[in-house]
Amino acid sequence: MNCGSGDAGFHVSRRRPAHAGAEGDRTPRPPRADVDLTRARACWIDRDTVAWRVEPSLRHALAFSAEGDIALDGGELTGDPRHIRLAPGTMSEEQRRRWPHLASFAALKVDPRDAGLVKGALRGQIVAVERDAAGELLAATGVQLPGVLDDVYAEAATARLGPAGRVFPSLSLWAPTARTVELALYAPGTDRRRVHRMRRDDRTGVWSVRGLPTWLGREYTFLVTVYSPRMGGIVTNEVTDPYSLAVAPDGARSRLVSLDGAAHKPRGWDRLVKPAAVPQHRASIYELHVRDFSASDATVPAALRGTYAAFGGDGAGMRELRALAGDGLTHVHLLPVFDFATVPERAADRTEPGCDLAAFPPGSERQQECVARTAAKDSFNWGYDPLHYTVPEGSYATDPDDRAKEFRGMVAGLNRAGLRVVMDVVYNHTHSTEVLDPIVPGYYHRLLDDGTVATSTCCANTAPEHTMMGRLVVDSVVTWATRYKIDGFRFDLMGHHPKAGMLAVRAALDRLTPKKDGVDGQSIILYGEGWNFGEVAYDARFEQATQANLAGTGIGTFTDRLRDAVRGGGPFDADPRVQGFGSGLAGAPNGAPANGTEEERRARLAACTELIKVGLTGSLRDYVLPSGRKSSEVDYNGSPAGYTAAPGEAVAYVDAHDNETLFDALAYKLPQRTPMADRVRMQVLSLATAVLAQGTAFVHAGSERLRSKSLDRNSYDSGDWFNRLLWDCSAGNGFGAGLPPRAANEAAWPYARPLLDDPALRPDCAAINACRARFGELLRIRASSPAFALGSAAEVRRRLSFPASAEGVIAMHIDTTGLDPRRTSVTVVFNATPYAQAQAMPGLAGQDVSLHPVQERSGDAVVRGSAFDPATGTLSVPARTVAVFVAAR
Repeated sequence: MNCGSGDAGFHVSRRRPAHAGAEGDRTPRPPRADVDLTRARACWIDRDTVAWRVEPSLRHALAFSAEGDIALDGGELTGDPRHIRLAPGTMSEEQRRRWPHLASFAALKVDPRDAGLVKGALRGQIVAVERDAAGELLAATGVQLPGVLDDVYAEAATARLGPAGRVFPSLSLWAPTARTVELALYAPGTDRRRVHRMRRDDRTGVWSVRGLPTWLGREYTFLVTVYSPRMGGIVTNEVTDPYSLAVAPDGARSRLVSLDGAAHKPRGWDRLVKPAAVPQHRASIYELHVRDFSASDATVPAALRGTYAAFGGDGAGMRELRALAGDGLTHVHLLPVFDFATVPERAADRTEPGCDLAAFPPGSERQQECVARTAAKDSFNWGYDPLHYTVPEGSYATDPDDRAKEFRGMVAGLNRAGLRVVMDVVYNHTHSTEVLDPIVPGYYHRLLDDGTVATSTCCANTAPEHTMMGRLVVDSVVTWATRYKIDGFRFDLMGHHPKAGMLAVRAALDRLTPKKDGVDGQSIILYGEGWNFGEVAYDARFEQATQANLAGTGIGTFTDRLRDAVRGGGPFDADPRVQGFGSGLAGAPNGAPANGTEEERRARLAACTELIKVGLTGSLRDYVLPSGRKSSEVDYNGSPAGYTAAPGEAVAYVDAHDNETLFDALAYKLPQRTPMADRVRMQVLSLATAVLAQGTAFVHAGSERLRSKSLDRNSYDSGDWFNRLLWDCSAGNGFGAGLPPRAANEAAWPYARPLLDDPALRPDCAAINACRARFGELLRIRASSPAFALGSAAEVRRRLSFPASAEGVIAMHIDTTGLDPRRTSVTVVFNATPYAQAQAMPGLAGQDVSLHPVQERSGDAVVRGSAFDPATGTLSVPARTVAVFVAAR
């Protein structure tokens, strides 16, 4: 038995122990369910407290071993550990606030006599042990360490990390639990390496090394010798730098570079003039995938298709982006462009489908079968599989070794086109636990009660509530803003981040100034997915960055309320034909049983109409609707429909990369016999609810030209074929490219096949060009008047109203007195019905009211037929039309 200070009363057998039973019986008992070293059910939340669901009156300790040799044999622990004694205690209110999911656990306090053992224990194996008064082992489990690491190494929050130094480079890695860390520096172009010792700072747990100027350009890794609970022993992990600024192809090694070097800058980078910033409530955003943008564009040189370089030329896509900017578009949002795991970065390592996909029938299964065969090695993925958070993705570069220069060239090309650039960032998970966990095992990922990694995001969830993961997020965002001149960030699954973490990002950006940092951080916009689900739902572990919680912060969230009300149903409906305001619920039933009786349809139309009104206000929580209810009192799937404190906190949209495109949703939902001209009108009307809403307007690239993914609801790995963005209307819009991939869509194939086989559902150039023209008109209308960017909740409440209107019609009136020197009001009428409608506006009688000048000059003869009767104030609006009227001063 190992006795002495810190070990009183606890023992560990070095051989199989005898157990109660017949004298001399050495048959081991079967292990108890609560004796399991492969799980970690105890949580060491700070240097003084362990939270564990046990009976506190029993005897508890933390057994630890620098050698990692504690094991379980026959129901007893073996090895030669030392012990930290634990005594019953209580959690403070602050501890309960910080660890709400552990509030019901027993609090066990570290014996003050053993406090000096804590730091040493953290660098080896730790097992929480429970015994009865006789010393019988009752429970044993691994220990979750993030809380105590954040406490003991709190000074690491401000320590230097990653590469630094312009002439004499240095490298620093936070690895507080490591036994040793060494730098492996590779000879250029070879696998030969030299290993350098790194020095540990005991205050911070940071290991560092300083090198020579000749190190620049070299590849490197860290050799981290550490106890790994997953491996059950001391291991040496070769890892890349989580603060990497450059990596070798496929992220195999980090690369030491100076981003200030001329080799990493396109011509004119230091003199780049950016488009004027706009506040978030005026932003209009175009969601675009780098490869989609040019992979199918014959006007781009073949070697540049699907790359950053395509944004520096004059292909059809760039001409279209410049035209959209001229119409009033302000930002391009790029799907993930950080280093991700799921596309080989060298073109020679990729394999594309070998079939003649265009030769198969439009409703065939053959296309998706062929695409699936090469999906794992082809050139396409959305990219939500992070490897290195602060390195550009290499597969989008013509040469992955030039990724930083080509990425900057893309930013410059978009800026010169008049567009600011938003990055889609994915700090809520990594591609796998092999990315960060080998550096500090058990720290960077969120662990469930048994110590397994949470995967509610789809992959290995990170834990940005932990200090150093949260810091990595902030540092990465600041690097993108300062070194790559990024103008905005869209946070994937932002509800899995703490609100405090998002506020830290906002504060860090706000501190950036043009004089000191080369960028105006306050002009950088932030928004994301504020969804509430998973192990963190309803603030189970911290106050989340969800829709309602972010009210008052200025950080935007996507408004699924508007989306579902316009499209109909929800993203996960078994029957995709459920209709909404923009898809036929107002007078064009499709006959699907899922839509219910006429009475049920009318009730749902009324509910959808009210949700859209909430969305048009910027989803303000305290706006009083015509029904007399506040927006926050309107129900949306059990949550308040209105939730923002200012309109700029709402991102209005009707489609995005997730789920079916708007065209595909309308293909399912509108009656199949609906003429293409009417489909175009409903597409435009649906888009108008987002473009003319208060707050940020957001549109998926190509929806302005009827883009289809052949009914694919989840095209993340569906190859170039199903994700085509076709700038040449003679090539169609992508509809009829075959049945969408089986994995995510097979249940909908019976609905999809007859639609894909219907030639009437494939738009011609006239339809595509008409939709694009009408969308441009909407952007110009939005940009023409302060009516669509009121900016504050008080102004929206004072100026925006919803006059009574017919079923299937929404009238929105905005008083612009004192805002617009030319006009006293703007009135928008959304007529979703298949009939002309007369909208009574008696307050406009006798005024000088006309159709908005943009629509007066529209190529759409139907909208030009909208009229105003000055005698009665009645506005006449044709079927399936959004008309905007202005009252002159």
